[in-house]
Amino acid sequence: MTDPADGGPAPVRILVCDDHVVVRAGLLALLDSAPGIEVVGEAGTGEEALALAARLAPDVVLMDLQLGAGIDGVETTRRLTAGTGRAPYVLVLTTYDTDADITRAIEAGATGYLLKAERPEELFAAIHAAAQGRTALSGPVAGRVMANFRKPRPALTDRERDILAQLATGLGNREIARALFISEATVKTHLRRIYDKLGVDTRAGAVAVAKEQRLLP
Repeated sequence: MTDPADGGPAPVRILVCDDHVVVRAGLLALLDSAPGIEVVGEAGTGEEALALAARLAPDVVLMDLQLGAGIDGVETTRRLTAGTGRAPYVLVLTTYDTDADITRAIEAGATGYLLKAERPEELFAAIHAAAQGRTALSGPVAGRVMANFRKPRPALTDRERDILAQLATGLGNREIARALFISEATVKTHLRRIYDKLGVDTRAGAVAVAKEQRLLP
């Protein structure tokens, strides 16, 4: 990117999306002091971020995961990165660092994942990296990603894999039972075993870990 006015590099155009007004104001003030970065807009909801991104064409969207009412940061990320034309890069900036959150954000198309506890210099560097399409991860996040990558895959039975695949399509227990010609009680029993093996306690967590571990067809 070059600035047509002087031939130098153009600033990275940033759209900030965070539902907390005070946090957003702090980010705007911080980014205003950053070299080579220009904030072109701010949004408090996912829907607002989508509308502004379409109008302002930022290079990078700085995205919180929890956005209150409306669509969350993961779904907003998915829609931003799946758009036609030149889609912006999305850099997640959040306080949440669970395996499920990280997996969902990366699966949705996020280029980077930073925690709000990072130093300003790390944030600035991550923004410039994201603008070039390079992955930027907080140290703790990178460590968790690598640890999960090295973890052996859970040993699921064929039936458990079948149920997990049905679960990933959004079916409830009754629908899964009908699809696989088994009882609903049997589905519940298998789900408890799946949760234990994957180290989760929710359906969404099971699907997230299954995708991360490439356990789904």
